[in-house]
Amino acid sequence: MKRLFSFVLFVWITLLPSVSFAGSSEAGKAKLPAAEVAAFANRVQQDLAARGAHVAIVSRVGRDPRQLPSGVNYTHVSFWVYSHIKHADGRTGRGYRVYNLYQKNDNQTRSHLVQDSPADFFSGAHKLDAGVIIPDVRLQKKLLKVIASPTYAALHNASYSVLANPNTNQFQNCTEHTLDVLFASLYDTKNVNQIKANMAAHFQPQVIRIGGFKRLLAPAVSQALTTADHDEKIATATFGAIARFMETNKLAKVIYRIDPARAISF
Repeated sequence: MKRLFSFVLFVWITLLPSVSFAGSSEAGKAKLPAAEVAAFANRVQQDLAARGAHVAIVSRVGRDPRQLPSGVNYTHVSFWVYSHIKHADGRTGRGYRVYNLYQKNDNQTRSHLVQDSPADFFSGAHKLDAGVIIPDVRLQKKLLKVIASPTYAALHNASYSVLANPNTNQFQNCTEHTLDVLFASLYDTKNVNQIKANMAAHFQPQVIRIGGFKRLLAPAVSQALTTADHDEKIATATFGAIARFMETNKLAKVIYRIDPARAISF
């Protein structure tokens, strides 16, 4: 029996990438040349600044796109906030700070909030491709107010799950935290129960199709793959789901994707 379980677990691990798609971890070993990553990070910054974005929702591709479930194009989502920047050499200027929720390196079931730079954000990216949502001006102002307040950190739930159900507060991932902050801004509330009620009423999460066998064995590989907060159907927050919500409700100034060659609308 032990040998059988070990064999089943080995087979499951070979299938793991199709489930473990969230890229909410800090950059590990670089997959792309640092100069290319830095140039792309600057390109995204310059594009946002040219469009007058004080805050934007930006996503990256942290895994091989061929390993991602259907309907999922990006693996990590954050807020980019136009800020006063002080460099290590003492120089000051204006640029974007990135507000992330990352898994902890020493415990993948726990997360913390981290601010880093655009270049840090794209370090370890599998592909230089970003999904971008620039909220309308009114919503940008509301988001900036919440991000600068204690509410931003108060909405963080350190219990991490790759496939967190956005309608509950049992677990959270980077995209759900982004969504929580978005709904706190939209409804002028920091009450988690109210945020979740509004989310359940108005936000349509992305359905993730996982066979029963994979779902059963997932926690044996990593507790961060738990689906304990879901019923039969698994649905989670994704960049695409947020983009659809904002487009449907006319909350975005522009939604687009950008790569080293061009920026195009979705």
